[in-house]
Amino acid sequence: MLPSKYEDNALQIKEKSTERTAPFFVLEVTARSAADILGIHPNSAALFYRKIRTVINHHLALAADEVFEGSVEPDESDFGGRHKGRRGRGAAGKVVVFGILKRNGRVYTVVVDNAKSETLLPVIKKKIMPDSIVYTDSLSSYDKLDVSGFIHYRINHSKEFADRQNHINGIENFWNQAKRVLRKYNGIDCKSFPLFLKEC
Repeated sequence: MLPSKYEDNALQIKEKSTERTAPFFVLEVTARSAADILGIHPNSAALFYRKIRTVINHHLALAADEVFEGSVEPDESDFGGRHKGRRGRGAAGKVVVFGILKRNGRVYTVVVDNAKSETLLPVIKKKIMPDSIVYTDSLSSYDKLDVSGFIHYRINHSKEFADRQNHINGIENFWNQAKRVLRKYNGIDCKSFPLFLKEC
């Protein structure tokens, strides 16, 4: 065990490193790059970043019971690197994420096994108030929304441009932003992926 004066010094160094590291997280600088710039061990920066992500995840979990109403945009997206061979939904190394954006509000995301109707509908019914206006793409998984107590508008990207209301640009913009943020990590293991996603 360290004498108390050494413990105090170690604590001061730790607090100083924490204060200096936090702005790099906010600026979306990777932990490794932050460590290089600050002259600290990469593992220290990675641990600090993980703690921040855990806190973010905790606070988002507290808000996860919020039920969205009004105009909402559910959508699904694949995350993961480019691999040779099988492509599209369920390709090896891909993670399927389902998201619901409340217009002029927050986004709820959850990692799902697949984008089938039986997987997505329970999430939709739990997170979206009946009689809400739901805008989706033309994925067949959303067909049952027409008879599930929602006002459902299906957007067919190949046939129409977005007008003032009939679009899912909000959730698609979120996917683009999330992928831009996560791309710089050059691969995230599946276990840690939900923590990194909540950062977006």
